Amino acid sequence: MPLVPTASVVGPARTAGVGAPAFNVLHLETAEALVAAAERAGIPLILQISENCVRYHGSLLPLLHATLALADASGADVSVHLDHVTDPALLREGVGAGVRSVMIDASVLPYEENVATTAELTGWCHSQQVYVEAELGEVGGKDGVHAPGARTDPEEALAFVHDTRVDALAVAVGSSHAMRERTAVLDKDLIRALRQRLPVPLVLHGSSGVPDEELRAAVAAGMTKINISTHLVSVFTGEVRRTLSESPSLIDSRKYVGPAREAVSQEAERLLRLLGTPAA
Repeated sequence: MPLVPTASVVGPARTAGVGAPAFNVLHLETAEALVAAAERAGIPLILQISENCVRYHGSLLPLLHATLALADASGADVSVHLDHVTDPALLREGVGAGVRSVMIDASVLPYEENVATTAELTGWCHSQQVYVEAELGEVGGKDGVHAPGARTDPEEALAFVHDTRVDALAVAVGSSHAMRERTAVLDKDLIRALRQRLPVPLVLHGSSGVPDEELRAAVAAGMTKINISTHLVSVFTGEVRRTLSESPSLIDSRKYVGPAREAVSQEAERLLRLLGTPAA
């Protein structure tokens, strides 16, 4: 079915009280793996391309066009989202190429500058019918909004949403980016308070460090969009290492990248079912 808007993934998930899984694309193989997982699971999926990923590839358009094509040809509901965008030129390039969902990341700026920058870019995005996610800023810790000790204040978050008009908000509730162990314990009381106070869906960044039971509890408490990258990257790399260890003479990259693609697809399918179905 055709590419779907992110709003049509996140909105119904919020209403139904389930998660809206959002998994990062690093290269074509991960995009293929993730789309196949969504097709098997029958659960909507948001494919994310981050600004860091664009830096790795050196340009946005080749990977973006491939990802959009995979989503558009898929039998599943798949949307494509630009993640952690700090460069307005990159944002405009992505929108011009067909992206209809972005995460504006001005979180390193002081609060007032974050609000002003986010509001300006959100206004432009909305004029282009683009869905906008944002990040509040460094609340509760100098090492970042998603350091384990950082917490989002519900009243400040409400003011931020009101002043910027964003469509979704990434909040700090105990997760942290790039965690390699799934040991984070989330503040479910704060999630409930934020869900009750804010008129927009809540987004959990740093979900790779959150174990299954905590992810389910976070969704039950009111979290909607769940971003996962590092965990799936670890699955991919681990399978490459395993294959090359067992067959050190391999030189055809397809013979070790292929199994890694399949391993990611299987784990992504499991996570889609974990997040995208109601709790028993």
